[in-house]
Amino acid sequence: MSKNYWLLKSEPNTWSWDDQVKSKIDMWDGVRNYQARNNLMKMKKKDLCFFYHSVSEKSIVGIVEVIKEYYPDPTDSKNKFVAVDVKAVIKLKNPVTLELIKNNKKLKDVALLKQSRLSVMPLKKTEWDEIIKISK
Repeated sequence: MSKNYWLLKSEPNTWSWDDQVKSKIDMWDGVRNYQARNNLMKMKKKDLCFFYHSVSEKSIVGIVEVIKEYYPDPTDSKNKFVAVDVKAVIKLKNPVTLELIKNNKKLKDVALLKQSRLSVMPLKKTEWDEIIKISK
């Protein structure tokens, strides 16, 4: 069974990597974009996601694993959006900044550059591996 790879964006002042680590397992909720919702709905247990600090830091700081597939987002009164549960796996040795991603030819097609407003996006295995390489 092949794994899928994702990138999840969060504003560190709203939900940071440290918050994720402290809570161990937490619901990834509050997504209010249909394309991002559809991506959450494609996530499977054991899929891995980069945890990206948006806004101020603009860098990938850690990896979380999907441990519960999508269900109705309890913070959505209209019942149009979904949440998944993720757990912290590991903090990256070195954060991978947006600048590093932009300057890497192997990452020129990454969704983070093409759709910068999207909060949940898929990554190809090759993109995932390249980002891991940069983080070491």
